[in-house]
Amino acid sequence: MRSFLLLSLLILLTSLVNGQSLDELRKKKQKTNEDIKYTTKLLEEAKKNQTKTLNKYNILNKQIELRTTLITGINSEVTVISGFIDQNAWLVTSLNNDLEELKKEYAQMIVFAQKNQTNYSKLLFVLSSNSFNQAYKRIMYLKQYTEYRKRQAELIQWIRDLIQVKVSRLQLQRAEKEMLLQSKKQEADKLTKEKKQQGQYLTTLQKKQKEFERKLKEQQQIEAQLSREIQKIIEEEIRKAREREKEKAKQTGKPASGTTKYEMTPEEKLASGQFEQNKRRLPWPVERGVITDHFGVHEHPVLKNIQVKNNGIDISTVQGMKARAVFAGEVSRVFMVTGGNYAVIIRHGKYLTVYSNLVNVQVKSGDKVTIKQTIGTIGTDTDDESKTVLKFQIWRENEKMDPESWIAR
Repeated sequence: MRSFLLLSLLILLTSLVNGQSLDELRKKKQKTNEDIKYTTKLLEEAKKNQTKTLNKYNILNKQIELRTTLITGINSEVTVISGFIDQNAWLVTSLNNDLEELKKEYAQMIVFAQKNQTNYSKLLFVLSSNSFNQAYKRIMYLKQYTEYRKRQAELIQWIRDLIQVKVSRLQLQRAEKEMLLQSKKQEADKLTKEKKQQGQYLTTLQKKQKEFERKLKEQQQIEAQLSREIQKIIEEEIRKAREREKEKAKQTGKPASGTTKYEMTPEEKLASGQFEQNKRRLPWPVERGVITDHFGVHEHPVLKNIQVKNNGIDISTVQGMKARAVFAGEVSRVFMVTGGNYAVIIRHGKYLTVYSNLVNVQVKSGDKVTIKQTIGTIGTDTDDESKTVLKFQIWRENEKMDPESWIAR
């Protein structure tokens, strides 16, 4: 019985750990389901334009990625719940075995008591003692024996109740597992259809190679222009730092250091530190959207043997969505990007955030902005009414950072 209780304690601890992981899996599944609903909404809006476009293809790819994540999550849930089922089934079997042993032992005690433990025989048992001390011990023995019988009866009832609870839980877990397996099958069917649609899109889009090559060249020009503007900001700040050094040298009589790097003011150092402290917690630059192109160098989704480089991320959203500042700072630049609407660059100490493909910009250079303040409306491609994409970047001086490692997930 003691070994059973120890094993039960171990299983209880394991259940608590698995229960926490199950809660995490369910939260992730809920978030993935919400993202799938949003990409479905984007795809439904995109269907208004019958033309197969790269943006639709990217959103569909994101949908497939999310659906695959969802199925993986469901598999993990099934694994955890299967573990619970095995544990509870083992517990029910062990409890039933212990219950049978206790019932047999208790029955033997009752039979023995009926044969030997009448009130007369108890009294005789005490009075036949050789000494007062022995009589006292016999009285205590009878008392303890009675209490033991009572505890045995209570333990039997407790185990019966526990078995009932475990059997009920077992039934619920088996029903939940069955529901998850059905859900997995439904999601797998949807994934198959989406992959078939993905193949059809790809076949159509590969016929537009020259168009994609032209758009890729345009995008490279936009990226280069953004990089030049950021470099101008850094050079301007270095120039200001040199002027501050010269002014300081005049006042102190010491030669200027001739700095070649941007030196922050105390206020900017504070802003920079606060920005760094919020890594992985920055709000998204849009209220709602999905990432359809990631940071860095990767294969072009359509063109074979062609790599593309993204200095930030692309966030697809609905038409009319506003772009917002991810952190408090000062607007350094607002400028027109060739073929790409407006771009806004905001400084946060030594960090810069860049928001491009904007229209109706609501800030100007020198403005102080607060976190989540609207800075403009995200532009919609006139050639593709479904394409509303914010291009978002984060720089640490002239070093490009992956925004996905900074914004909240």
